[in-house]
Amino acid sequence: MSALKTVAVVGGGIGRSHIVEGYAPNADKFRVLAICDLDPGRRDGLADEFGIERRVENFDDLLAMDDLDIIDICTPPGLHYPMILAALRAGKHVVCEKPLVGSLAQIDEVMAVEKQSRGRLMPVFQYRFGNGIQQAKAIIDAGLAGKPYVGSVETLWRREADYYAIPWRGKWKTELGGTLMTHAIHPHDIFTYLMGDLKSLFGRVATRVNPIEVEDCISATVELQSGALGSFTGTLGSADEITRVRLAFENLTIESDHSPYNPGGAEWTILPRNDATRDAIAALLANWQDVPPRFTSQMARFYTALIDGTALPVTTADARRSLEIITAFYASSRTKQEVTFPLGPEHLNYQSWLPEGLA
Repeated sequence: MSALKTVAVVGGGIGRSHIVEGYAPNADKFRVLAICDLDPGRRDGLADEFGIERRVENFDDLLAMDDLDIIDICTPPGLHYPMILAALRAGKHVVCEKPLVGSLAQIDEVMAVEKQSRGRLMPVFQYRFGNGIQQAKAIIDAGLAGKPYVGSVETLWRREADYYAIPWRGKWKTELGGTLMTHAIHPHDIFTYLMGDLKSLFGRVATRVNPIEVEDCISATVELQSGALGSFTGTLGSADEITRVRLAFENLTIESDHSPYNPGGAEWTILPRNDATRDAIAALLANWQDVPPRFTSQMARFYTALIDGTALPVTTADARRSLEIITAFYASSRTKQEVTFPLGPEHLNYQSWLPEGLA
């Protein structure tokens, strides 16, 4: 492999997980060169903990670093859009947490800028990685599952006053949405990753658990391009916390592990309908190579894509798909009508899904 890729992590909250799970286990591929954070205590603490030499307060300082390859953006959602554009225009590769940006208009602009940039942009969908989900993906891609019938996604988590004590959370302008945006976005990505693109959605959102601006309960029925059907349910008021994805196909049924924050890590339940499917699955997985979960695999595959010039493990097209679901959810809930895909510039919420007066 080629030389190490140098990284600056911007935002020391989830950014710490990127270092611990993503860059540290891949120390033969990456070197974290700088940490950028407005909080000097957090900035210096992370730099001391991980031996990071550059401690930066001003994001723009990173853009001028000629020896910096990658800018990893882990700031609050409302800051992603300008930071992504600035980093791409500076010729840097970019990693960015979800949601990538705050509208379909913004993601389309970002995708256009990415095409003209020397750098490549990888959105973060770390739940796609781990043996459980990757084995399910391999089985489906090999054609062993057969025709998709139905699927369900349950994002049943718990968030209370201490979570929303952080000032930017729970507000339209800074978080850009509620549980649909910040929590269920991952399981919904898993659903489309495995089942395919949506054709239509009828959804509802409500705020029933916390005294916040944004939603904390969601429900939708969906139709896929394949003709399969699905349902999405989520709340931040669950007594326990689970993420559950269950998919019924012609030849088998798949159910995810229920771990809320790492549903791809553990083995998934694969229930074949007959012995022939069971034997074909066993043969397919006989020489399975371990896929570490979450950021460890996503960052390793990112490095390989940069070195080899191959497809990124997660793309801006994937991010756009997730933002289409969010846009459709809010639009459907407000109009009480079904929304059909794809969503382009003609859609009433293409420029923003924020409520009227905030967009």
